[in-house]
Parts: sequence; C-alpha cells; structure tokens
Amino acid sequence: MRMFNTITLVLLVIGGLNWGLVGLAGFDLVAALFGDMSVLSRAVYALVGLSALWQLVAFFTGDTDQRARASRA
Repeated sequence: MRMFNTITLVLLVIGGLNWGLVGLAGFDLVAALFGDMSVLSRAVYALVGLSALWQLVAFFTGDTDQRARASRA
C-alpha cells in the first residue's frame, strides 16, 4: 500500500504543477505532451483525479501515517 500511496502522491504533484502552469502561463503541459483531450491525456487527468480521491479518503481515515505505524510495530 505504501507504493500505491507514493504513486498517487506523485500524480497529485504532477497535476498540481500542471494546474499551476495553466493558471500562471496558460500552458497545459499534459495537453502539450499527449494531445488536447486525446485518450492518453484524458487517462492522465482521470488518474490524477482518482489519486486525489484516494489521498482524500486516506487523509480522513488516518491512513496517511502508515510509516509511523509500521515503525512502531
């Protein structure tokens, strides 16, 4: 599960940086790399959204502190 949390966190950082570029420079990096609303860019957007949901659930259930629990066990 730790690897899955790391992957979703990385996807959220990528999504946040992309939105920062959109807001500051009007440049959508995902669209530039994969095409404007292509299947691949839509998949990236969907994965970022699902990652946000996963991290939100983990935050509210307290699963964000897995490393601390593992080190105490």
